[in-house]
Amino acid sequence: MAKTFRAWDVDQEWLLPPSVHDFVPAGHAAHLIRDLVRETLDLQAIMDAYPEERGQPPYHPAMMTALLLYAYSRGIYASRRIAVACEERVDVMAVTGLQRPDFRTISDFRKRHLEALGALFVQVLTWCREAGLVKLGHVALDGSRIKANASKHKAMSYGRMVQAEAALAAEVARWLAAAEAADAADDAALGADRRGDELPEWVADKARRLAKIRAAKAALEAAAREQAAADGDPVAAEPAPPPRRGRPPMSPPGTPADQAQRNFTDPDSRILKTKDGFIQGYNAQAAVDGAQQIIVAHGLSNGNDQDQLSPLLDAIQSHTGRQPKEISADAGYCSEANLEVLEGRGIRGYVATGRQRHGQAAATGRGRQQGPRVRAMRQRLGRGGFRSRYRFRKQIVEPVFGQIKQARGFRQFLLRGLTAVRHEWALVCTAHNLAKLTRALA
Repeated sequence: MAKTFRAWDVDQEWLLPPSVHDFVPAGHAAHLIRDLVRETLDLQAIMDAYPEERGQPPYHPAMMTALLLYAYSRGIYASRRIAVACEERVDVMAVTGLQRPDFRTISDFRKRHLEALGALFVQVLTWCREAGLVKLGHVALDGSRIKANASKHKAMSYGRMVQAEAALAAEVARWLAAAEAADAADDAALGADRRGDELPEWVADKARRLAKIRAAKAALEAAAREQAAADGDPVAAEPAPPPRRGRPPMSPPGTPADQAQRNFTDPDSRILKTKDGFIQGYNAQAAVDGAQQIIVAHGLSNGNDQDQLSPLLDAIQSHTGRQPKEISADAGYCSEANLEVLEGRGIRGYVATGRQRHGQAAATGRGRQQGPRVRAMRQRLGRGGFRSRYRFRKQIVEPVFGQIKQARGFRQFLLRGLTAVRHEWALVCTAHNLAKLTRALA
């Protein structure tokens, strides 16, 4: 008995041209993000960068913005992968209207308008608030270490710099002397009208490496002098001699410790400890609202969490005009100063005072931080037990980092330098909120 199948004719020509609205179903995130960007988003800061018409007309900034936001919300970050998606994925075609910018155009647009793209976070957050996704009842803070666009093997410690500088300087001096002797011999053999004064390439490479090491060493020494001055050392500009009595310091005030490192690829990044070992990276911060896991504030640093609580609270106030009623955070944010900030702002805090052991209701272990406010916080968490409001932190903010890093695959920054990476993290947070918004509106 013959079986009938649907016709499959790839050479069939279409009588009517296709519509991008038919590429994906109605209510798809591609339609929602495209229309939100086209009809609602204020792109004046980007549009002002195109003052006059000259040469080939560029791609429309609204289309490029919608493409980046949609790609980021779908876990596509590299410009080459976005360019391929413009050719292969019908949902991306529904955003671009079948236009196909190449990867260099996408990369240049992102770099040129990176600050303005990062500033779109506030507008998207406003949409989320208008949609009822932000309540500011309970906000959880957390930081996550994310790899920088640099290898930790391209970093060198200050102690190694001191040794390498002396060794390289001596080696370069020997090679320069050998090169001068070779030049003199060439002049004698070839004549004065023949060129022979260029340094060999192997000498130039060593000289460039020596210059890099000296620049990194100077930067570490300058940072150490600034830290010594901030600590109130009277002789911050010059290294101080070791004291006559007691154990001598590991390094004199104003001098970097031998273990202090600086990366040659991305000097702003730092060696950070994670549960899987050490990485060269940054500390990405997020304040997440407990209602629908919307990021209400973001930040980024190359240090620890403790200095990030006040900036995140300031950002929440700036973005929403309000302060949250409750804040939960892990032990990295615990200090007398931070708890005093929460008290002064009238925010009820649930901040861990130590590590949370298995079977323990809250992270109330005794850590290095001590003081009356820390002790009071330890008692508050202990009284709450397994019903403490602190438990909300794990189900509010930690899943957000899981969605960004695991579900959408953002595990390494593409850009370099603290300022550029901050804007890149803002763009990632904006895409996260857009994904939540489109799911709520669908």
